[in-house]
Amino acid sequence: MAALIPFNRVPANLANVAGINNFYNTLDDFFNDGLTSSRNILRDSFKLDIQDKENEYLIEAEMPGVKKEEIDLNIDDDTLCISVNRAEETNKDGKNYIHRERRSTSMSRRVVLAGAKLDEIKAKLDNGVLSISIPKDVKATGNRKIDIE
Repeated sequence: MAALIPFNRVPANLANVAGINNFYNTLDDFFNDGLTSSRNILRDSFKLDIQDKENEYLIEAEMPGVKKEEIDLNIDDDTLCISVNRAEETNKDGKNYIHRERRSTSMSRRVVLAGAKLDEIKAKLDNGVLSISIPKDVKATGNRKIDIE
């Protein structure tokens, strides 16, 4: 077990041995899906844009190919949770199939909603973009002098 070297990291002394470098890379690549070389939060999750407008916050999440039924929006205290749960399966009729794949994906992002009217949030999915409109809860701000009696 100590001889296994993960993630295509071969020490310099093994890299010079003929064929050993290709052997370790082949082992690592066998377990890799080929699309990404490593897991990365920016690639493995959906992208969020948050705009601060005059009367509202606008959150836009890129979700190409995701159906409305696969998205779950929840509010926990003052935190908005956007979750996506997908299950894809390629079904082929017949029992003598050569190749069959399944893929399950679960992603979630959380956004703290300080100063928002939580009862008036609206969401819409259009062309792979989830738009969430969150009205601001306007509170008195600024400086003022307080007189002491």
